[in-house]
Amino acid sequence: MTENDVGLMVRSTRVITPEGERPAAVAIRGGTVMAVLPYDTPVPAGARCEDFGGDAVLPGLVDTHVHVNDPGRTAWEGFGPATRAAAAGGVTTLIDMPLNSVPPTTTVEHLRIKQDTARHRVHVDTGFWGGALPDNTGELRALHRAGVQGFKCFLSPSGVPDFPELDAPALERALAEVASFGGLLIVHAEDPGGLTEQRPGPRYTDFLDSRPDAAEKSAVARLIEGARRFGTRVHVLHLSSASALPLITRARAEGVRITAETCPHFLALTAEEIPDGATEFKCCPPIRGAANREALWAGLADSTLTCVVSDHSPCTAELKTRDFASAWGGISSLQLGLPVIWTEARRRGHTLAEVARWMSQGPARLAGLGRKGALAPGRDADFTVLAPDERFTVDPARLHHRNPVTAYADRELTGVVRSTWLRGERIAADGVPSRPTGRLIDRDDRP
Repeated sequence: MTENDVGLMVRSTRVITPEGERPAAVAIRGGTVMAVLPYDTPVPAGARCEDFGGDAVLPGLVDTHVHVNDPGRTAWEGFGPATRAAAAGGVTTLIDMPLNSVPPTTTVEHLRIKQDTARHRVHVDTGFWGGALPDNTGELRALHRAGVQGFKCFLSPSGVPDFPELDAPALERALAEVASFGGLLIVHAEDPGGLTEQRPGPRYTDFLDSRPDAAEKSAVARLIEGARRFGTRVHVLHLSSASALPLITRARAEGVRITAETCPHFLALTAEEIPDGATEFKCCPPIRGAANREALWAGLADSTLTCVVSDHSPCTAELKTRDFASAWGGISSLQLGLPVIWTEARRRGHTLAEVARWMSQGPARLAGLGRKGALAPGRDADFTVLAPDERFTVDPARLHHRNPVTAYADRELTGVVRSTWLRGERIAADGVPSRPTGRLIDRDDRP
């Protein structure tokens, strides 16, 4: 590397690299990290220097679980507001879920419609999951070739009529087909036989009782059996029940290709603190008790859980009625995930390097994004600057997603995102995003 190779030098006493946290200078050219150098490396002639002092420089977050709902349900969310929220919160790459949009991403034609909707509107780099339905197995290979990151399916009703769940024969067909071309199946794992009809009303405990731990545990067991049989790479979405963790640990030790994620709301919130009628806390699977929360943290610490992602699933305020039976199930946290997790992680003795592994490196690896997820030579120069000791109180009016409903309203969090950078260009500062400069992406591993 010569002086002419560097256009930007980023310096901080707290740079988070794959090897850990250290004082460093990051040399960037053309949107790519050229080198991670000693902190006191002189700035090359002609290069610009951004010195962030003691603020931490982390790799940009990669959020692989975002419901943008666009096109078709843009009153709920859209690519513009969703990616503004992402940029403000330190997320530099997101992957959009295939359902809640009209049409869902279940054919190549539908993928192109979604891409055309997103193009020129996204503030962060944006990719797409495909959907696996009972009747579209023949479409999966073409979607894979078109560049989707993998295929989402449900084992229980999705709540969206045009995205039905897979019964046992349909799941086997999907597992076999996805394995045949080396793809990835990501799964909402709740056993419909373990779910009960929820009685109408405002009581959170009634909702929680309708979706017990056993429904997740039995669905994960079924998924492990199928992955073992067909050799498919599978991923458990938004795991809320720690009861399934030993199953995943054993399966991985036996060579089953299974990974799992959890979400900020399962790691920060507890069933005990949710008031009756507070449907902003409703999500599926549900937020469980405090002991379960601590067991999920243990699953992160021992790497049974490899990703922390938002499951940002917004809706209009009118759909968040006080009745837990009829309210839409989804928590909007795209802009708040980093401070939520850092607030809870530091209480338990975890480091920013671990947070980066859970929220950047792990999701990038899951989605096949070889240029994302780490501050390392050859990677995109995507990073976020965090004031790790500064506190703030969540004000819904300052959130950028379309409907500012949040389970974190008035909650004090630690860690303020100062700025967000995409390929070496600042895309948000002090919570205010700039113009859309994100790109549409696909897997880096296509033949």
